[in-house]
Amino acid sequence: MSEPRDDADASAETQIGLVVELSKRMQLHVVHAIEEISRLNRATHMLSMNARVEAARAGETGRGFAVVAEELTRLSGEMKGAADQVVDRSRSIGGELDRVIGDLSTRVRENRLCDLALNAIDVVDRNLYERSCDVRWWATDSAVIDCLKERSEELVAHASRRLGQILDSYTVYLDLVLADLGGNIVANGRPKKYRSLRRNVAQTEWFKSALATPDSTQFGFESVHRSDLVNQERALVYSCVVRKDGNVRGERLGVLGIVFNWKGLGQVVVNQVPLSGAERQHTRVYLTDGAGVILADSADKGVGEQLVFPGQSDLFRSARGAKVTKLGARNVLIAHAASPGFETYKTGWHGVLVRQLD
Repeated sequence: MSEPRDDADASAETQIGLVVELSKRMQLHVVHAIEEISRLNRATHMLSMNARVEAARAGETGRGFAVVAEELTRLSGEMKGAADQVVDRSRSIGGELDRVIGDLSTRVRENRLCDLALNAIDVVDRNLYERSCDVRWWATDSAVIDCLKERSEELVAHASRRLGQILDSYTVYLDLVLADLGGNIVANGRPKKYRSLRRNVAQTEWFKSALATPDSTQFGFESVHRSDLVNQERALVYSCVVRKDGNVRGERLGVLGIVFNWKGLGQVVVNQVPLSGAERQHTRVYLTDGAGVILADSADKGVGEQLVFPGQSDLFRSARGAKVTKLGARNVLIAHAASPGFETYKTGWHGVLVRQLD
Protein backbone atom coordinates (compact mmCIF):
# COMPACT_ATOMS: atom_id res chain seq x y z
CA MET A 1 0.00 0.00 0.00
CA SER A 2 1.38 3.38 -0.99
CA GLU A 3 2.35 5.98 1.59
CA PRO A 4 0.04 9.01 1.28
CA ARG A 5 2.10 11.29 3.50
CA ASP A 6 4.01 13.34 0.92
CA ASP A 7 6.62 16.11 1.09
CA ALA A 8 3.90 18.77 1.20
CA ASP A 9 2.44 17.24 4.38
CA ALA A 10 5.84 17.05 6.05
CA SER A 11 6.69 20.60 4.92
CA ALA A 12 3.41 21.98 6.31
CA GLU A 13 4.02 20.43 9.71
CA THR A 14 7.62 21.64 9.70
CA GLN A 15 6.49 25.18 8.89
CA ILE A 16 3.89 25.09 11.64
CA GLY A 17 6.61 23.99 14.06
CA LEU A 18 8.78 26.91 12.98
CA VAL A 19 5.91 29.38 13.41
CA VAL A 20 5.21 28.02 16.89
CA GLU A 21 8.88 28.38 17.82
CA LEU A 22 9.06 31.92 16.42
CA SER A 23 5.88 32.84 18.28
CA LYS A 24 7.36 31.62 21.54
CA ARG A 25 10.58 33.55 20.89
CA MET A 26 8.66 36.71 20.00
CA GLN A 27 6.58 36.53 23.16
CA LEU A 28 9.72 35.93 25.23
CA HIS A 29 11.42 38.97 23.67
CA VAL A 30 8.32 41.10 24.36
CA VAL A 31 8.35 40.00 28.00
CA HIS A 32 12.02 40.91 28.33
CA ALA A 33 11.44 44.30 26.62
CA ILE A 34 8.53 45.10 28.91
CA GLU A 35 10.57 44.12 31.94
CA GLU A 36 13.33 46.49 30.79
CA ILE A 37 10.84 49.31 30.19
CA SER A 38 9.37 48.71 33.65
CA ARG A 39 12.84 48.83 35.20
CA LEU A 40 13.62 52.12 33.47
CA ASN A 41 10.24 53.48 34.46
CA ARG A 42 10.81 52.62 38.09
CA ALA A 43 14.21 54.35 37.95
CA THR A 44 12.64 57.43 36.34
CA HIS A 45 9.91 57.47 38.96
CA MET A 46 12.45 57.28 41.79
CA LEU A 47 14.46 60.07 40.17
CA SER A 48 11.31 62.19 39.95
CA MET A 49 10.50 61.63 43.60
CA ASN A 50 14.02 62.49 44.66
CA ALA A 51 13.96 65.63 42.51
CA ARG A 52 10.72 66.79 44.09
CA VAL A 53 12.12 66.25 47.58
CA GLU A 54 15.24 68.26 46.73
CA ALA A 55 13.18 71.00 45.10
CA ALA A 56 11.06 71.31 48.24
CA ARG A 57 14.18 71.64 50.38
CA ALA A 58 15.63 74.32 48.12
CA GLY A 59 12.49 76.42 48.39
CA GLU A 60 12.25 79.33 45.93
CA THR A 61 15.59 78.53 44.38
CA GLY A 62 14.47 74.96 43.63
CA ARG A 63 11.35 76.00 41.74
CA GLY A 64 12.94 75.31 38.34
CA PHE A 65 14.09 71.95 39.55
CA ALA A 66 10.49 71.23 40.61
CA VAL A 67 9.35 71.77 37.01
CA VAL A 68 11.85 69.12 35.90
CA ALA A 69 10.56 66.78 38.59
CA GLU A 70 6.96 67.27 37.42
CA GLU A 71 8.01 66.55 33.84
CA LEU A 72 9.78 63.38 34.97
CA THR A 73 6.64 62.30 36.81
CA ARG A 74 4.52 62.92 33.69
CA LEU A 75 7.04 61.03 31.55
CA SER A 76 7.05 58.14 34.00
CA GLY A 77 3.26 57.93 33.81
CA GLU A 78 3.31 57.96 30.01
CA MET A 79 5.97 55.22 29.99
CA LYS A 80 3.84 53.10 32.30
CA GLY A 81 0.77 53.66 30.10
CA ALA A 82 2.76 52.75 26.99
CA ALA A 83 4.13 49.64 28.69
CA ASP A 84 0.61 48.57 29.73
CA GLN A 85 -0.61 49.05 26.15
CA VAL A 86 2.28 46.94 24.84
CA VAL A 87 1.40 44.21 27.35
CA ASP A 88 -2.27 44.25 26.34
CA ARG A 89 -1.48 44.34 22.62
CA SER A 90 1.10 41.57 22.99
CA ARG A 91 -1.37 39.36 24.83
CA SER A 92 -4.04 40.00 22.19
CA ILE A 93 -1.67 39.29 19.28
CA GLY A 94 -0.23 36.25 21.05
CA GLY A 95 -3.70 34.84 21.67
CA GLU A 96 -4.71 35.43 18.06
CA LEU A 97 -1.49 33.86 16.80
CA ASP A 98 -2.02 30.83 19.04
CA ARG A 99 -5.56 30.48 17.65
CA VAL A 100 -4.35 30.74 14.05
CA ILE A 101 -1.57 28.22 14.67
CA GLY A 102 -4.04 25.90 16.41
CA ASP A 103 -6.50 26.15 13.50
CA LEU A 104 -3.73 25.54 10.95
CA SER A 105 -2.40 22.58 12.89
CA THR A 106 -5.92 21.14 13.13
CA ARG A 107 -6.47 21.54 9.38
CA VAL A 108 -3.15 19.85 8.59
CA ARG A 109 -3.99 16.96 10.93
CA GLU A 110 -7.51 16.59 9.50
CA ASN A 111 -6.18 16.74 5.93
CA ARG A 112 -3.64 14.02 6.69
CA LEU A 113 -6.31 11.75 8.21
CA CYS A 114 -8.53 12.33 5.16
CA ASP A 115 -5.57 11.43 2.93
CA LEU A 116 -5.12 8.19 4.87
CA ALA A 117 -8.84 7.39 4.51
CA LEU A 118 -8.68 8.09 0.77
CA ASN A 119 -5.58 5.96 0.34
CA ALA A 120 -7.27 3.03 2.10
CA ILE A 121 -10.45 3.05 0.02
CA ASP A 122 -8.49 3.73 -3.18
CA VAL A 123 -6.42 0.58 -2.60
CA VAL A 124 -9.66 -1.38 -2.24
CA ASP A 125 -11.16 0.08 -5.43
CA ARG A 126 -8.06 -0.66 -7.46
CA ASN A 127 -7.84 -4.22 -6.18
CA LEU A 128 -11.52 -5.04 -6.67
CA TYR A 129 -11.55 -3.57 -10.18
CA GLU A 130 -9.35 -6.52 -11.15
CA ARG A 131 -11.88 -8.92 -9.63
CA SER A 132 -14.64 -7.52 -11.84
CA CYS A 133 -12.39 -8.10 -14.85
CA ASP A 134 -11.45 -11.65 -13.77
CA VAL A 135 -15.00 -12.96 -13.57
CA ARG A 136 -15.98 -11.58 -16.99
CA TRP A 137 -12.91 -13.11 -18.57
CA TRP A 138 -13.15 -16.53 -16.94
CA ALA A 139 -16.85 -16.80 -17.82
CA THR A 140 -15.70 -17.23 -21.44
CA ASP A 141 -13.38 -20.15 -20.61
CA SER A 142 -14.17 -23.12 -22.88
CA ALA A 143 -13.99 -25.64 -20.02
CA VAL A 144 -16.70 -23.73 -18.14
CA ILE A 145 -18.89 -23.38 -21.24
CA ASP A 146 -18.57 -27.06 -22.25
CA CYS A 147 -19.35 -28.23 -18.71
CA LEU A 148 -22.65 -26.33 -18.65
CA LYS A 149 -23.58 -27.38 -22.20
CA GLU A 150 -23.21 -31.13 -21.81
CA ARG A 151 -22.75 -31.78 -18.07
CA SER A 152 -20.93 -35.10 -18.64
CA GLU A 153 -18.86 -36.46 -15.76
CA GLU A 154 -15.69 -35.98 -17.79
CA LEU A 155 -16.44 -32.35 -18.66
CA VAL A 156 -17.45 -31.55 -15.07
CA ALA A 157 -14.14 -32.98 -13.82
CA HIS A 158 -12.24 -31.00 -16.46
CA ALA A 159 -14.01 -27.78 -15.47
CA SER A 160 -13.22 -28.41 -11.80
CA ARG A 161 -9.52 -28.98 -12.63
CA ARG A 162 -9.50 -25.82 -14.77
CA LEU A 163 -11.00 -23.77 -11.94
CA GLY A 164 -8.43 -25.28 -9.58
CA GLN A 165 -5.60 -24.25 -11.90
CA ILE A 166 -6.88 -20.66 -11.86
CA LEU A 167 -7.01 -20.74 -8.06
CA ASP A 168 -3.40 -21.92 -7.91
CA SER A 169 -2.38 -18.73 -9.73
CA TYR A 170 -4.85 -16.30 -8.15
CA THR A 171 -4.42 -16.89 -4.43
CA VAL A 172 -6.75 -14.00 -3.51
CA TYR A 173 -9.73 -16.29 -4.12
CA LEU A 174 -11.15 -18.83 -1.72
CA ASP A 175 -13.00 -20.75 -4.44
CA LEU A 176 -14.58 -20.52 -7.90
CA VAL A 177 -18.05 -22.03 -8.34
CA LEU A 178 -20.08 -22.83 -11.43
CA ALA A 179 -23.90 -22.97 -11.26
CA ASP A 180 -26.51 -23.93 -13.83
CA LEU A 181 -29.49 -21.69 -14.60
CA GLY A 182 -31.45 -23.29 -11.74
CA GLY A 183 -28.78 -22.17 -9.28
CA ASN A 184 -27.33 -25.64 -8.64
CA ILE A 185 -23.54 -25.76 -8.17
CA VAL A 186 -22.19 -28.24 -10.72
CA ALA A 187 -18.42 -27.68 -10.26
CA ASN A 188 -16.00 -25.83 -8.03
CA GLY A 189 -12.24 -25.38 -7.95
CA ARG A 190 -11.54 -26.74 -4.45
CA PRO A 191 -14.00 -29.60 -4.01
CA LYS A 192 -11.95 -31.26 -1.26
CA LYS A 193 -11.86 -28.13 0.90
CA TYR A 194 -15.26 -26.61 0.19
CA ARG A 195 -18.27 -28.93 -0.15
CA SER A 196 -20.43 -26.69 -2.30
CA LEU A 197 -21.33 -29.21 -5.06
CA ARG A 198 -25.08 -29.58 -5.57
CA ARG A 199 -25.78 -26.65 -3.22
CA ASN A 200 -28.53 -24.41 -4.58
CA VAL A 201 -27.64 -20.71 -4.72
CA ALA A 202 -30.64 -19.43 -6.70
CA GLN A 203 -31.64 -17.00 -3.92
CA THR A 204 -28.21 -15.50 -3.35
CA GLU A 205 -27.55 -11.91 -4.30
CA TRP A 206 -24.56 -12.76 -6.49
CA PHE A 207 -26.53 -15.28 -8.56
CA LYS A 208 -29.65 -13.13 -8.99
CA SER A 209 -27.70 -9.97 -9.82
CA ALA A 210 -25.71 -11.81 -12.51
CA LEU A 211 -28.87 -13.14 -14.16
CA ALA A 212 -30.27 -9.59 -14.17
CA THR A 213 -27.44 -8.27 -16.35
CA PRO A 214 -28.29 -7.75 -20.04
CA ASP A 215 -25.02 -9.22 -21.29
CA SER A 216 -21.70 -10.57 -20.10
CA THR A 217 -19.87 -7.27 -20.34
CA GLN A 218 -21.50 -6.67 -16.94
CA PHE A 219 -21.28 -8.59 -13.69
CA GLY A 220 -23.17 -9.43 -10.52
CA PHE A 221 -21.95 -8.87 -6.96
CA GLU A 222 -22.61 -9.72 -3.33
CA SER A 223 -20.97 -7.57 -0.67
CA VAL A 224 -19.14 -8.70 2.47
CA HIS A 225 -20.82 -11.69 4.10
CA ARG A 226 -20.02 -15.02 5.71
CA SER A 227 -20.46 -17.40 2.81
CA ASP A 228 -21.91 -20.91 2.95
CA LEU A 229 -19.77 -21.68 -0.09
CA VAL A 230 -16.51 -21.38 1.88
CA ASN A 231 -17.29 -22.58 5.41
CA GLN A 232 -18.61 -19.21 6.61
CA GLU A 233 -15.45 -17.29 5.83
CA ARG A 234 -15.88 -13.58 5.03
CA ALA A 235 -16.11 -13.16 1.29
CA LEU A 236 -17.18 -11.03 -1.62
CA VAL A 237 -18.65 -12.81 -4.63
CA TYR A 238 -18.36 -11.49 -8.18
CA SER A 239 -20.45 -13.27 -10.80
CA CYS A 240 -21.06 -13.34 -14.53
CA VAL A 241 -23.42 -15.21 -16.82
CA VAL A 242 -21.74 -17.95 -18.86
CA ARG A 243 -23.04 -17.83 -22.43
CA LYS A 244 -22.91 -20.20 -25.40
CA ASP A 245 -19.70 -20.01 -27.42
CA GLY A 246 -18.40 -17.27 -25.11
CA ASN A 247 -20.53 -14.72 -26.94
CA VAL A 248 -21.28 -11.89 -24.49
CA ARG A 249 -24.87 -11.71 -25.79
CA GLY A 250 -25.30 -15.41 -26.52
CA GLU A 251 -27.66 -17.96 -24.99
CA ARG A 252 -27.38 -18.16 -21.20
CA LEU A 253 -25.97 -21.43 -19.81
CA GLY A 254 -25.29 -20.68 -16.16
CA VAL A 255 -23.38 -18.41 -13.79
CA LEU A 256 -19.74 -18.35 -12.69
CA GLY A 257 -19.11 -17.06 -9.18
CA ILE A 258 -15.64 -16.12 -7.90
CA VAL A 259 -15.39 -16.07 -4.10
CA PHE A 260 -12.91 -13.42 -3.02
CA ASN A 261 -11.06 -13.64 0.30
CA TRP A 262 -12.24 -10.34 1.83
CA LYS A 263 -10.29 -10.65 5.06
CA GLY A 264 -7.09 -10.91 3.01
CA LEU A 265 -7.76 -7.44 1.60
CA GLY A 266 -10.09 -5.50 3.89
CA GLN A 267 -8.44 -6.38 7.19
CA VAL A 268 -4.95 -5.93 5.76
CA VAL A 269 -5.82 -2.47 4.40
CA VAL A 270 -7.22 -1.12 7.70
CA ASN A 271 -4.36 -2.66 9.69
CA GLN A 272 -1.67 -1.16 7.47
CA VAL A 273 -2.86 2.46 7.44
CA PRO A 274 0.41 4.26 8.37
CA LEU A 275 -0.37 5.69 11.80
CA SER A 276 2.24 6.33 14.46
CA GLY A 277 2.21 4.17 17.59
CA ALA A 278 0.62 6.97 19.61
CA GLU A 279 -1.97 7.66 16.89
CA ARG A 280 -2.93 4.00 16.64
CA GLN A 281 -3.81 3.89 20.35
CA HIS A 282 -6.52 6.51 19.83
CA THR A 283 -7.53 5.94 16.19
CA ARG A 284 -9.74 3.28 14.66
CA VAL A 285 -9.87 2.65 10.91
CA TYR A 286 -13.01 1.47 9.13
CA LEU A 287 -14.17 0.60 5.65
CA THR A 288 -17.94 1.00 5.33
CA ASP A 289 -20.54 0.74 2.62
CA GLY A 290 -22.70 3.70 1.59
CA ALA A 291 -25.11 3.14 4.49
CA GLY A 292 -22.31 3.02 7.05
CA VAL A 293 -22.34 -0.77 7.51
CA ILE A 294 -18.84 -1.73 8.66
CA LEU A 295 -17.01 -3.94 6.16
CA ALA A 296 -13.60 -3.90 7.85
CA ASP A 297 -12.46 -2.65 11.26
CA SER A 298 -8.87 -2.23 12.48
CA ALA A 299 -10.06 -3.53 15.86
CA ASP A 300 -11.57 -6.55 13.99
CA LYS A 301 -14.75 -6.30 16.08
CA GLY A 302 -17.47 -4.28 14.40
CA VAL A 303 -17.88 -5.95 10.99
CA GLY A 304 -21.56 -6.08 10.08
CA GLU A 305 -22.55 -3.36 12.56
CA GLN A 306 -23.52 0.13 11.44
CA LEU A 307 -21.37 3.19 12.09
CA VAL A 308 -23.76 5.97 13.13
CA PHE A 309 -22.88 9.49 14.28
CA PRO A 310 -24.41 12.99 14.09
CA GLY A 311 -23.81 14.58 10.69
CA GLN A 312 -22.92 11.28 9.03
CA SER A 313 -25.13 11.67 5.96
CA ASP A 314 -23.72 15.13 5.15
CA LEU A 315 -20.15 13.93 5.64
CA PHE A 316 -20.68 10.83 3.51
CA ARG A 317 -22.16 12.91 0.69
CA SER A 318 -18.88 14.81 0.34
CA ALA A 319 -15.86 13.41 -1.49
CA ARG A 320 -13.78 13.89 1.66
CA GLY A 321 -13.95 15.82 4.89
CA ALA A 322 -13.64 15.75 8.67
CA LYS A 323 -15.77 16.77 11.61
CA VAL A 324 -15.68 16.74 15.39
CA THR A 325 -18.75 14.94 16.68
CA LYS A 326 -20.00 12.36 19.17
CA LEU A 327 -19.68 8.62 18.72
CA GLY A 328 -21.65 7.15 21.56
CA ALA A 329 -20.55 9.10 24.64
CA ARG A 330 -17.12 10.03 23.27
CA ASN A 331 -15.95 13.17 21.54
CA VAL A 332 -14.24 12.13 18.33
CA LEU A 333 -12.70 13.51 15.16
CA ILE A 334 -13.99 11.61 12.13
CA ALA A 335 -12.04 11.86 8.87
CA HIS A 336 -13.65 10.44 5.75
CA ALA A 337 -13.05 9.85 2.06
CA ALA A 338 -15.49 8.38 -0.43
CA SER A 339 -14.56 5.73 -2.96
CA PRO A 340 -12.93 7.50 -5.93
CA GLY A 341 -13.37 4.54 -8.26
CA PHE A 342 -10.81 3.08 -10.63
CA GLU A 343 -11.21 2.75 -14.39
CA THR A 344 -14.81 1.60 -14.89
CA TYR A 345 -15.26 0.28 -11.33
CA LYS A 346 -16.44 2.01 -8.16
CA THR A 347 -17.40 0.33 -4.90
CA GLY A 348 -19.32 3.33 -3.52
CA TRP A 349 -17.72 2.58 -0.16
CA HIS A 350 -15.96 4.85 2.34
CA GLY A 351 -12.67 5.01 4.21
CA VAL A 352 -13.21 6.34 7.75
CA LEU A 353 -10.74 7.16 10.54
CA VAL A 354 -12.14 7.83 14.03
CA ARG A 355 -9.80 9.52 16.53
CA GLN A 356 -10.78 9.82 20.18
CA LEU A 357 -10.45 13.32 21.58
CA ASP A 358 -11.08 12.48 25.26
